Amino acid sequence: MDLRKSGAIAPDRWLACELHTHTLHSDGRHTLYELALGAAAQELDWIALTDHNTTSGLLGKEEVERAAGISILNGLEWTTFYGHMLLLGLREGDYADWRMLGPGDLAQGLHEAKALGALAGLAHPYRVGSPMCTGCYWEYEIADWHKIDFIEVWSGTFPSVRTSNQRAFALWTEVLNRGYRVAATCGRDWHDSASGAAEREPVAVTYIAKENPAKAIAQGAVAVSMGPLLTMRAAGDGSAAGIGEVLTLAGGSRNVEVSVRLDFERRASVWTLPEQTLEIRLVGNAGIIQSVAMPAGSSAAAVLIDASAMTWLRAELHGMLNGCRTMIAFTNAIYFETE
Repeated sequence: MDLRKSGAIAPDRWLACELHTHTLHSDGRHTLYELALGAAAQELDWIALTDHNTTSGLLGKEEVERAAGISILNGLEWTTFYGHMLLLGLREGDYADWRMLGPGDLAQGLHEAKALGALAGLAHPYRVGSPMCTGCYWEYEIADWHKIDFIEVWSGTFPSVRTSNQRAFALWTEVLNRGYRVAATCGRDWHDSASGAAEREPVAVTYIAKENPAKAIAQGAVAVSMGPLLTMRAAGDGSAAGIGEVLTLAGGSRNVEVSVRLDFERRASVWTLPEQTLEIRLVGNAGIIQSVAMPAGSSAAAVLIDASAMTWLRAELHGMLNGCRTMIAFTNAIYFETE
């Protein structure tokens, strides 16, 4: 089944983003221009600048965008003693203050972030904390997950093998199972673009299906990969839904066709995979629903599943990367409702 020809998925709509970066204006070791050039060399379309508690690094953003040929999203890493949040899509010149907020004031911090038009997401929630990284470990209690837009489930390079990220990924799964539609993203936490300082390990990127990263994340139209771009679509009862969308089914038949596609062309110059049979797992609130073998050279598959007890579904790509078997890519969820 050629999904490109069928029109079910249009891979050229997906834009590659790095959503967690720093410059000399906080603890980074490059300028915004150097960061942008490094991002362009990585075939990225967008970066979000998320310096710690400052937006001063965005000065001259438009000139840098023109010179490097990429787009820059206004952001900030809201950095406190009790946790870090990525705020994405801040209005020009806005700043989210953190200094008067204590461990019980997360709701106030979220209220102020949303008043600035920003999305709020947990940054590396299970990274080791003080004294090695003050506030990196998330300690805030989240009273209302509806206020959280996303979780950075993969942080750093070769993120899938890090125990802290595996815990974050499990947290996201738990939140989905509790009925909250929270997106999952990745972030390199990029501090240095000097020659030789990058790409020693696989790097994951966040792909978005919209022109604007903040809008895509808000809608859950997001996929994450260290290699080929993995996308998914579900169809049943005469309707269809893509990643981040809702598939509404009638009360009768709950048979759903799930189509998955691997795009091996996107950013192919900056990642490598050994020739192998890859595995795509369809995972939902009931666990692993189905496993699909993708022999070398295969790029698309379609399977029929029973969605009678499902509330959400994602796709995961597993295989050999950098000498070990690991998760290489995953999609955000498609959600299911009954009329």
